[in-house]
Amino acid sequence: MSNTAAESTEVVVIGGGQAGIAMSEHLSERGVAHVVLEKDRVAEAWRSRRWDSLVANGPAWHDRFPTQEFEETDPDGFATKAEVADYFQKLVDRKDLPVRTGVTVTSVDENSGSRGYRVTTDSGAIDADYVVSATGPFQTPRIPGLIPEDAGFTQMHSSSYKNPDQLEDGGVLVVGAGSSGVQIAAEIQNSGRPVHLAVGPHDRPPRSYRGRDFCWWLGVLGLWDLVTPPAGAEHVTIAVSGAGGGHTVDFRDLAASGITLLGRANGYSGGKLVLGTDLQKNITNGDENYLSLLNAADEYIERNGLDLPPEPEAHVLGADPECVANPILELDLAEAGIRTVIWATGFGVDYSWLNVDGVLDESGYPVHARGVSPVPGVYFLGLPWLSRRGSSFIWGVWHDAKYVADQIDIQRMYRDYSPARTGLAAAAV
Repeated sequence: MSNTAAESTEVVVIGGGQAGIAMSEHLSERGVAHVVLEKDRVAEAWRSRRWDSLVANGPAWHDRFPTQEFEETDPDGFATKAEVADYFQKLVDRKDLPVRTGVTVTSVDENSGSRGYRVTTDSGAIDADYVVSATGPFQTPRIPGLIPEDAGFTQMHSSSYKNPDQLEDGGVLVVGAGSSGVQIAAEIQNSGRPVHLAVGPHDRPPRSYRGRDFCWWLGVLGLWDLVTPPAGAEHVTIAVSGAGGGHTVDFRDLAASGITLLGRANGYSGGKLVLGTDLQKNITNGDENYLSLLNAADEYIERNGLDLPPEPEAHVLGADPECVANPILELDLAEAGIRTVIWATGFGVDYSWLNVDGVLDESGYPVHARGVSPVPGVYFLGLPWLSRRGSSFIWGVWHDAKYVADQIDIQRMYRDYSPARTGLAAAAV
């Protein structure tokens, strides 16, 4: 370690997105000296790393911090990505949170021979007793190496997609049918381009039911508080949309609009995409997930005597479209007119800058319990299922940050304790 003089503070928070801002708000309320380091602008992922028409997946009354409302969004509406980014900037300004933008963290190391950590940045070094990684789960776009780069198709990750105008003429294959994949596929289809959509396992909740948004239903039914994913659903995506005022995602509707549904993309050879036989199973499992929530909601209404309008038509599912009943198992991309492949296949994490033994597993993913690592003084925030199902949402990360701030406060108490010189201790002097 270098002995170069460094700035010092109690806590360094790395990342100025929703997780880092939540952490800063809680630390500020406790009077804990800290700094938030962000390599770009506040909430940059919302500003520039998503498609142009993106809106929040939760309504504004729900998907926010308890300490600030959305000023320009109807409570039952869905904030645009610009409104979400502005929301966080306004909170930073209103509470004068110590956020430094344009600062890139290059490494975090244990201080040799003294407590705490040395955080090295492109603007200098900072020593801190505690470090919170709030860089979130969307760090490294993940593209499966199925189709060679020289196969003759334009390939991009969903994080690089902005709008249909950036795409060349011709058909589009979207791989991945979570919230991003289904919204991008529908937008491109509406632009007049033919679209194929590869559908994997997914949850498919109703956008709303009997006058209440699905966020409300998950709340009253206690489903936001699940602490682990259901068995086998650790990597299952959620197909829900706030686009166009919000609507339930139904793959039958997507097929009716002209989108050709495919099974999971499993391989590629000789210009042909090899597809799984799982399409009907994935659609059926998504339907079961959807219907189970409706049934649980009906039982809740009856049990509590609520006067909410019946919605029997929501339980009626249409017949499987032809592309589901008789799925395509091999697709010649050029013959199908496909010129662009968009991979809506999620992200990986990159903690190559975190040089602290014991905080990452063999795959490079954080080891933690509710954000608390096994190494004293190192914490994580903003990860899916950090403490429960709601951790991925704006409101959920705020509550996770509160817990982490409590743990830091506890450690500060032990750090600052010194025995009083009374009783036997004083007599021994």
